[in-house]
Amino acid sequence: MANTQQMASAIRALAMDAVQQANSGHPGAPMGMADMAVALWGNHLKHNPRNPQWINRDRFVLSNGHGSMLLYALLHLTGYKLPMTELKNFRQLHSKTAGHPEFGITPGVETTTGPLGQGLTNAVGMALAEKLLAKEFNRKDGNNDHTVVDHHTYVFLGDGCMMEGISHEACALAGAWKLNKLIALYDDNGISIDGPVSPWFIDNTALRFAAYGWNVIGPVDGHDAAAVTQAIGDAKNSADKPTLVICKTHIGKGSPNRADTAKAHGEPLGVEEIKLTREAIGWTAAPFVIPKEVYADWDAKTRGLALEAEWDSKFAAYKAAYPDLAKELVRRMKGELPKHFAQTAVDATITAHSKAETVASRKASQIALEAFTAAMPELLGGSADLTGSNLTNTPSTPSLRVDLAGEVVVTPDGKIGRHINYGVREFGMAAIMNGVALHGGYIPYGGTFLTFSDYSRNAIRMAALMKLRVIHVFTHDSIGLGEDGPTHQSIEHAASLRLIPNLDVWRPADTAETAVAWAVALQNKDKPTALLLSRQNLAYAPKHDLGEISRGAYILAEPAAVGLKKKAQAVIIATGSEVQLALKAQELLAARKIAVRVVSMPSTTAFDRQTVEYRSEVLPKGVPRIAVEMGVTAGWWKYGCAAVVGIDTYGESAPAPALFKHFGFTPENVADTVQAALARKQ
Repeated sequence: MANTQQMASAIRALAMDAVQQANSGHPGAPMGMADMAVALWGNHLKHNPRNPQWINRDRFVLSNGHGSMLLYALLHLTGYKLPMTELKNFRQLHSKTAGHPEFGITPGVETTTGPLGQGLTNAVGMALAEKLLAKEFNRKDGNNDHTVVDHHTYVFLGDGCMMEGISHEACALAGAWKLNKLIALYDDNGISIDGPVSPWFIDNTALRFAAYGWNVIGPVDGHDAAAVTQAIGDAKNSADKPTLVICKTHIGKGSPNRADTAKAHGEPLGVEEIKLTREAIGWTAAPFVIPKEVYADWDAKTRGLALEAEWDSKFAAYKAAYPDLAKELVRRMKGELPKHFAQTAVDATITAHSKAETVASRKASQIALEAFTAAMPELLGGSADLTGSNLTNTPSTPSLRVDLAGEVVVTPDGKIGRHINYGVREFGMAAIMNGVALHGGYIPYGGTFLTFSDYSRNAIRMAALMKLRVIHVFTHDSIGLGEDGPTHQSIEHAASLRLIPNLDVWRPADTAETAVAWAVALQNKDKPTALLLSRQNLAYAPKHDLGEISRGAYILAEPAAVGLKKKAQAVIIATGSEVQLALKAQELLAARKIAVRVVSMPSTTAFDRQTVEYRSEVLPKGVPRIAVEMGVTAGWWKYGCAAVVGIDTYGESAPAPALFKHFGFTPENVADTVQAALARKQ
C-alpha cells in the first residue's frame, strides 16, 4: 500500500531543494498542495506519462503557476521525460523547468500558467471542448457503448486566481454550460504576497460558486489525502454541474517557521529552515534524492499504458463501427485542416473577387465565414455580446445551448451549437478560446469591438506565447464607427497588437483581402490571428492578381492604372478602409502629373516575414513612401516613410464623414501630403 505521507514529502522536498538551488521561486504553494496532489495524481488522474498527447487523457491545469515545482515534481515522479537534472536546473536558461509552466516546452504541461485566473479559464475552455466533442462523436449502438471522448479537466487554483476578475467571467460560464467534468481544487490557505488575505479578500467563496451553478464540496482538510480523494470521487459523480472542492491548507506545510506566512510564498526557505523542515516531515534523503519505494508509489507508467491500451481497444471498435467519424476525430485532434481546405479558400477568394461587392469588412468576414464554417466542422465561433455587430454567426453555426439536464442541445437537423454567446466577457472569452485550442478538436474564434481588445490583451499575448491557433474578430476598427466617440474608436490598438510577437494582425480592405486573411489565419497552426474589420462599407479594389495578398502587402495599382505611363515617384501604403483613400489620392495626383504606386498592406506582420527581395519589389528603394492609416503613426516609420497620414490623438463623437474631414482622412489631404513629401525630397 502506498505511503501517501512519503509521497507528499517527496514533493515538499523537491520544491524546497529546487527553489533553494535556484535561489528563486515559490516553495510555499507546492508544499501546501502536496497532499492534494497525492489525492488527484495518485488516485484519480487518467494519464499516460509515456504518451503525454493521448487523446482521452484527463487534463490537469496548475492555475497558480508560480507553484510550478509542484507540477514539475509530479511529472518527474510519475514517469514523464523530465529527469532529475531538469529539476536541478529549475529556473535556469533553456531548462524544461521554467519559473512558470510553459506549454510546448515541458512534456505533460497542458497550458502556460502564471497570469493568475487564466489557467482556471483555460480549464473551462478545455472542459467545454471535451463536452462538445463528446456530443459530436460519441455513439451508442444498441448494447454497444462507443464513448471515446470521456475525460475530466482538473485545475488547482489559489486565492490569487479567485481574486482576479477573469475567474468570475469563466466560472459563471462554466456553470451556465453545466461543465460537470470540470473539477477545481481550491488551495484555500489565506495567504498571498502581502500577507493574510482577510483584510482584502472577504468573499464567501462557497456561496459565490453555488450562485454560479457549481457543486461545492468542503471545506475539507487539504492535508488529508484520503478526504481529498473522497471529495474528488464525489465530484466525478456530478451529472450537471462543475465542482469546486475547497481545500483548507497551510502554505509552506511542514516548515516550522515559515508555514502560514507570506515569506513561504515567493522566496527560498534557507538552508537552516530546510534542515528543520526535513526533520519535521521525517524526510532523511539527501537533496534531489528520492527513495526507490517512493518512486514506486508514484510511478504511473504501467497504469497509464493500461489505461491507454483499454481506450485503444475501445477506439478500434469505434473505428470499425464508424470509420469516418474515427478518421475525422483523429484529424481534428491533430489540428490538420480538411483535404478540401485549399479549394475552399480559393473558391471563397475568387467568389469575392468576382462579385466585387461594396460591404463593410465585418460583413466580408461573415461572407468568408459562411464558406469556411460550412466546410470545416471544427470552427467554433462566438462573440462577447456583439454577434449582430461582429457578424461571427453563420447558417452553419447554430447557437450553443445546454438543457437543464446538462446535455448539449442538438438542432432538428443534427447539429450541435457552434456559436457561443459569451456575454460581456471579452477577457474570459479570449482565455476560454485558448483552452479550447489547447484541448484540440476545434479552432476557436470570437468577436468584439477592436477597442475592447484591451480587455482581452493578456489572453491574446498568452495565445501568442503558446503558439495557439486562435482567431480574434475585432470589428469597428477606427474612427469610422462615428458617433460612439473616443471610448469606442480604436486609435492605438492596431499598432499595439502588431507589437505582440507571434500574433498575426490583418486589416483587410475588401472582400477578397478578407477571405485571404481568414484563409491565412486558419492555416496559422502555430500562431493566433487578429482580424481588424470596419463598420462602414468599403468599395472593392480592382486587382490584377490575388496570389500575393497572402504575403501581407502587394502592389494594388501602378501609375498606369490612372493614365500615367511613367515610373512611380512615390508609394502610398494603406490598410483597410484607407486603401480607398489612397486610390482616390492617386487619381488626384495623376491630374497633377505626379505618378504614384498604391500598395495595399493588409498585414504588416505577414509582410515583415517575406524575403528582402519581395519587400524591395513592393517598396522600392529611393522612392518616398507615405503611409495612410486611421491610427497612431508610430508603427509606420520603420518602413522608412517620408510622411504618415494618421491620428495621434483620441477621436471625437460625430458622424464618420465629419470625422474623416476633421482628422484629415480625405483624398485631398493624402494627395497634398504626398506632394509635400516629394517637395522636401527635392
